[in-house]
Amino acid sequence: MVLSRSGKRSAIQCLVQSLCVFLNFDILNIFGVQAEPNLQGINTNLGDALQFLREFDSEASRLCFTVGTSQWTYATNMTDFNKRRMVEEQTIKAKFERITWNKASSFDWSRITDPMARRHLKLLLIGKRGGLPDEKYNEIYHLISEMKDIYSNVRVCPFDDNYTNNRIYCDIDLEGVSKIMEKSRNPLELAYIWKEWHDKAGPPMKNKFMRYIELANQAAKINGFQDAGEEMRYAYEDRNFEDEISESFQRLQPLYKELFTYVRKKLFKRYGPSVVRLEGPLPAHILGNIWAQEWSHIEEIVTPYPDIKTIDVTHEMRRQGFTPLRMFQMSEEFFTSLGLKPMPPEFWKDSMIEKPVNRKVQCSASAWDFCNRIDYRIKQCTEVGMQDLISTHHEMAHIQYYLYYAKQPYLYRNGANEGFHEGVSNAISLSVYNPTHLHLVGLFNNDTIDYETNIKFLFGMALKKVAYASFAYLVDLWRYEIFRNGVSNMNSDWWELRTKFQGIVPPITRNEQHLDPATKRHIAADIPYMKYYVALLLEFQIFDALCTAAGHTGSLHNCDIYRSREAGRLLSDALSLGKSKHWKEVLRLLTRGKTDKISADAMIKYFQPLYIWLKVQNKNEKIVGWITKQEDAALFQPLVSSNSNQNLTADNYIINIIIVYSLLPIFRK
Repeated sequence: MVLSRSGKRSAIQCLVQSLCVFLNFDILNIFGVQAEPNLQGINTNLGDALQFLREFDSEASRLCFTVGTSQWTYATNMTDFNKRRMVEEQTIKAKFERITWNKASSFDWSRITDPMARRHLKLLLIGKRGGLPDEKYNEIYHLISEMKDIYSNVRVCPFDDNYTNNRIYCDIDLEGVSKIMEKSRNPLELAYIWKEWHDKAGPPMKNKFMRYIELANQAAKINGFQDAGEEMRYAYEDRNFEDEISESFQRLQPLYKELFTYVRKKLFKRYGPSVVRLEGPLPAHILGNIWAQEWSHIEEIVTPYPDIKTIDVTHEMRRQGFTPLRMFQMSEEFFTSLGLKPMPPEFWKDSMIEKPVNRKVQCSASAWDFCNRIDYRIKQCTEVGMQDLISTHHEMAHIQYYLYYAKQPYLYRNGANEGFHEGVSNAISLSVYNPTHLHLVGLFNNDTIDYETNIKFLFGMALKKVAYASFAYLVDLWRYEIFRNGVSNMNSDWWELRTKFQGIVPPITRNEQHLDPATKRHIAADIPYMKYYVALLLEFQIFDALCTAAGHTGSLHNCDIYRSREAGRLLSDALSLGKSKHWKEVLRLLTRGKTDKISADAMIKYFQPLYIWLKVQNKNEKIVGWITKQEDAALFQPLVSSNSNQNLTADNYIINIIIVYSLLPIFRK
């Protein structure tokens, strides 16, 4: 067996850690006890702790309201004045969080007798960076702010297939980049835009990111962790978390590889051997997304049964005279049919459900909790169509979560774990976006769905969900590795993981001058990403549980929980707990005692008909999955010393350009 560079580092570290386990406190893990972070504090007085927590709850709720109000004001009216006000409020909140950390760290929370107070104190300390000295605390948040600014200000030049070198209007932002990646079918343009975005987003923030890694690790060590990655994982309060997540990913791999193989065959037919290598990984630029994280925008190229119409009720909605308000009312009726709560009057009064014509706004859909147990809103530039109808139900599911855990203390007004909020909302979306429900609400006229339509529907869902699983899984695996092993090979480590888990390679040569992971905003903005993988699995687990409660029989993808009071009761019981119980208890409640583990079983169950179909389609393929050759690894891991990396990269880039130009006559035909 030949180990990669990252594999050798991991093996050495594993040996060292094993010795530490044998010699030190981690031996407790053998007996099922999770080692707790070692934060210093001497105050064990319960009265002092309760008084501090009461004051925190009141002040944190007040600040949440003022900061949320300033953020809403800016998001719905993007003026410089409103932005300054928002930044001022956010600065005040950051100072409050620092003071809170210092006060909480004065307690020895592990010896506080009241279990709720003990958990409150722990939540206030873990994942925070208040232990850093003032100058370093300010520095890390300035670094994050600067990286976010770099990211938001990236602009790329348009592709010019006439090669006039006219680069005057280099003003394409991320939204424009995304539209080109979604709609263009010119591989030269796609490769160009991919390179422009990755070259302009990553390198300018590399030095800042390296310093951020250093400071984040320092803060984590102050909190009693080996590195910041370990602290990120600790948020799930489960020593078996990594094993469960890894097991779930392995369970999904056969399905992913079947989908990958079928998609590659279709892309090979479209683009030919100059772009796609049969049996090999796929280049990242032809999958309809700048990160190749989900593939729904190339559906018309790769879909089976192209003569069968994709389920889309947009035309029918417009024919029936739907408006954004009616879409929101339909969404509310979905939840009240389950016995859940109607939207409060403040929601209808203050939400932004259409794009204003007289001011600049952020149009990305979002649900808002203003932390005063009264004010809940949705911000969405709604257009009449199926996509926004699903989005409306999704965002309103977040509001339902807010409404049900509103009576909890401030710290418990959140999802049971980092993935629960999205998991619940996406589970509702699965019930709304299926032929059964769309027929029931009068938007889809087929009450019986034939086999081919079912497969086409599931295939489209797999391009969104199954394709995304690998990306969602590996982003934080990379981050954990960087926190643990250092920053010397960040970019090649990124592409090693993407090749291993996704079967994706860059379209052109990359080197350590690049920072391709930072082209994803969550990396630049210090936002954990594993929660999206967790949410993806929970989405199907929760949906399966609600369908069982509703008495559904038959294929899971045809389940609709609409009008099921039993499903509504189960859901409301879980939502009302917020974060007050360990997420495993909430999952056990939802599954009525069947499991408390994050699992891929429900997702596999949902896609089982498609999986069987894909295996038949791929039965004559030599390789299901991908074989990586030296030429693939050479794209991101040049086999030369670091001193000559620059020259090799430059040479490869020139070669790439020559190849591209040589292919121009082919593409122009």
